[in-house]
Amino acid sequence: MPARLSARQKLYFVLTLVGAVVIVLVGALSQRDDSERPKAKFSTDMSIKQVAEDLDVTGKSLARELDLPLDVSKTQPLDALGVKQGQLDHATHHLLGHHDAVLKYYVFSALALVGLAYLVLLGRPANSSIDERKTWYPRWPYLIALVLAVVVCGFVLGKSPNPMEGAVKVFKSMVGLYPSVMDKILVFGLFAALAIIGSKLICGWACPFGALQELIYSLPILKKLKQRHVPFAVTNSVRGLLFAVALLALFGVVGGKKGFVIYHYVNPFNLFNFDIETVSVGAVIVLSLVISLGFYRPFCQFICPFGLLSWLFERGAIFRVRIDHSRCIDCGACVRACPLDATKDRLAKKWFPADCFSCARCLNCCPTDAIHYEFVGKKRPESAGETTQAALKTTS
Repeated sequence: MPARLSARQKLYFVLTLVGAVVIVLVGALSQRDDSERPKAKFSTDMSIKQVAEDLDVTGKSLARELDLPLDVSKTQPLDALGVKQGQLDHATHHLLGHHDAVLKYYVFSALALVGLAYLVLLGRPANSSIDERKTWYPRWPYLIALVLAVVVCGFVLGKSPNPMEGAVKVFKSMVGLYPSVMDKILVFGLFAALAIIGSKLICGWACPFGALQELIYSLPILKKLKQRHVPFAVTNSVRGLLFAVALLALFGVVGGKKGFVIYHYVNPFNLFNFDIETVSVGAVIVLSLVISLGFYRPFCQFICPFGLLSWLFERGAIFRVRIDHSRCIDCGACVRACPLDATKDRLAKKWFPADCFSCARCLNCCPTDAIHYEFVGKKRPESAGETTQAALKTTS
């Protein structure tokens, strides 16, 4: 961090790093040994019940993977149900890929802690002049966190868990695809808590596929294209409609096949297991990454169910971007800096503004110091008229 940080900020910096390391170490000690995972060869002379017990999934979950009705007999041999060995091998491989790496929950939490400390305590040196605002919130700490998210939370620890699956698995457990609904609710609760502590911190700082899109978007190319945004009403409508259809299909209201999971066919997190199961998954990965060159986080905006739910949680975020409207001179600097309509909507005081991914782009551009990332209960001075007018003259 810059040498201009105050002594207190340097202490916060050290405590943040120590806290993040401790969290990861605790997670490493809690990580399940891979030797505990099933190693036996599954064969079609076994029943769904036998295979499901070894995989620690429900019979319904295995039946769905085998493209069988959820109410199919769980005690008959699989070959009697018409299941081929290759089909069984594919299904068991996919289900094993969904076993959560416990350590990953802790790494997510550590990255969220680093992001929160940076945004609230460390990004802006204490007592620095507004004339120095261009040095506030340097990009490199954020980029380092994104790289760690991609490498560690993605390729090293695999696709599961992740925020998207955390949301989807709650509803899958409700139709019997997982043994315990409460377990999945608790996992989703962790992701939700990280999104509420700081506005979408889990999405903005720790989600591996979100981070990969962010890194690609950060490349200094196609700058004119990046100035154009698809209206939030459009992106959120698509995301919301897909979520509604996915729920209806999962519960068998649409399609008549209970347990059908649309998100399995658009899950880009398979990239981190190098397991591109379907053409649609490969297409979503390629399109998301290519479009990210000129468009901000397309998968998050158009598809991700957790992105939709965490957008709702933003209204209750404890720490988030706040705008002091008494200081604002409507110069538009923050709107131009924001990769979405998040700042624009907040300036307009919309009740449900566009997603804010806590990327910090808006925090060092305001000439009147009207934008801060802070605790929602923090009180501000009643008036800053003289400062605002002075800043207005310097920007004229």
